[in-house]
Amino acid sequence: MKQFRLTHPFISATGALLLAVIAFVSGVTAVSLLSNVGAPAETAIAATAAFPAPLVLDPNTLLAKAAVVYDPTTGRILYAKNSQTPLPLASLTKLMTATTVLTYNSGNPSVTISPDELLQGGDAGDLGFQAGDTILLSNLLQMGLIASSNNAMQAAASTLGPEYLETMKKTADSLGLSDMQFYNPTGLDMSTTTAGAYGSAYDMARLAAYFSENYPQYFDLTTQSHVSIPDGNHTLTAAATAVPLENIPGLIGAKTGYTDLAGGNLVAVFDIEVGHPLVAVVLGSTEDGRFSDMQTLIQVARAQTSSL
Repeated sequence: MKQFRLTHPFISATGALLLAVIAFVSGVTAVSLLSNVGAPAETAIAATAAFPAPLVLDPNTLLAKAAVVYDPTTGRILYAKNSQTPLPLASLTKLMTATTVLTYNSGNPSVTISPDELLQGGDAGDLGFQAGDTILLSNLLQMGLIASSNNAMQAAASTLGPEYLETMKKTADSLGLSDMQFYNPTGLDMSTTTAGAYGSAYDMARLAAYFSENYPQYFDLTTQSHVSIPDGNHTLTAAATAVPLENIPGLIGAKTGYTDLAGGNLVAVFDIEVGHPLVAVVLGSTEDGRFSDMQTLIQVARAQTSSL
């Protein structure tokens, strides 16, 4: 969305009056409209979430604490429930880790799994990883995104150096996702009170849209039922975590997340029509409810296409 900055006194006054009239007609406060004038692009775009969204759905229908349906083509929020409230991200964090790793790595280096990375991954040896394994970065990302392997994503993050969390935050800020916070690259809970990462449903929707557009070779793979990667003399195979969504027509990709603090999280990118993707996010649902919540959002979006 192109932003216009009011600079001349007369233009500013006229613009303010016009905004006030628009606000009166639409029911949006003049203060909220004027707060966008001259704001940075990220701030102005984020503020559009406060505008009335065209999709009609009772928030109580969803188990999720927060949800959003976002149109990356127009930058519009089509549905919002607490969409800008920061919440634990669980394994949705892996989308930011993958984005950062792909941004700062050139080529496809081999990564040797260290004992420390297995421990930091929260479940040493999950899906069969062993210390000393040497695995291509691209294969680690596949296992981390499709099967949500914590060990795989922890090892991938190691390619960024010891300051990988600072690099992830830098990447988030560069994308206008300045409210995101990271304490590990997997989203695992740090303790009973502190999550591994925090962000809003709106931020996750924009991140998923960015990742899907810029790294489709990875995001598209998340629709498959399982993943297999070579690991030295054997092959690691794991089931995909987004399998309950695999039969949804037009599904482009999805990422799941679940921890005690986060509850059930899910982000999905799907075509509402050919070449017109939408992004839906649910945060703070239940382990099973995240899938029913997502199906509800997608069904509503399809049923109310004429409102988009």
